[in-house]
Order: sequence, then C-alpha cells, then structure tokens
Amino acid sequence: MKKIKILLIEDEKMLVDMYKDKFEKEGFKMVTAFDAREGFEMAKKERPDLILLDILLPRENGISFLQKMKKDPEIADISVVALSNYDQPQTKKEAFQLGVKAYLIKTDFTPNTLIKEIKKYLVK
Repeated sequence: MKKIKILLIEDEKMLVDMYKDKFEKEGFKMVTAFDAREGFEMAKKERPDLILLDILLPRENGISFLQKMKKDPEIADISVVALSNYDQPQTKKEAFQLGVKAYLIKTDFTPNTLIKEIKKYLVK
C-alpha cells in the first residue's frame, strides 16, 4: 500500500522536527518546507496527498501561498489544512475562501491529536 504523503510548510524547525517524527511513526511519508516559496516548489515536485500549512511564514505568508496554489492546475486540487497560531477571523475566512479543509490552531492540538484530526481530511 502506498504511504500517504504530507507536505508540512512550517518555519519553526523545532515544530517541523516534532511533527515529522510523530507523523512518520504513524506511517506517513513527510516532506517539509520552511517557507511558502519552497513549499510551492515541493508541492509541485512531490505531489503530496495533503498540505499542512502554517499561515505566518517568512517573506510570503500562507494566504499568498494558497492564492498562488489555486492558480496552478497541477497542484490546485491538493487538500490543504491550515495549522497556525494566527487566530484572526478575517484570515480564517480568507483561508476557507481559498479552499482549506480546516483551520487548526496549533496550541489546541498535541501531535497525537493532530494526527487523529488530519486523518479526517485524508479520505478522498
């Protein structure tokens, strides 16, 4: 059976390492990017089953990543779950308008509960 591939776009290395470790122990294949530009390139190259996207990123934020992604037919249909501590209603609204499946607040989830939550969005 093919491993489910998740692209994590997150700029905090400690969180990347923690999530990558937990998700891989659960049997997922993880690819990572530390900013929106790298994330966009990785999405095109790796074609993940799901993207976990931080909203506050250096240089280019998660919203601009979503705008760019939705314009690219090669990757526009990849499911995205926002994972951020930026809990601003207008930004959440914009993220949903751009097609995110969920907008999760990092501090509401342990890595284990995050994995359970993410599994809900992997059913195609």
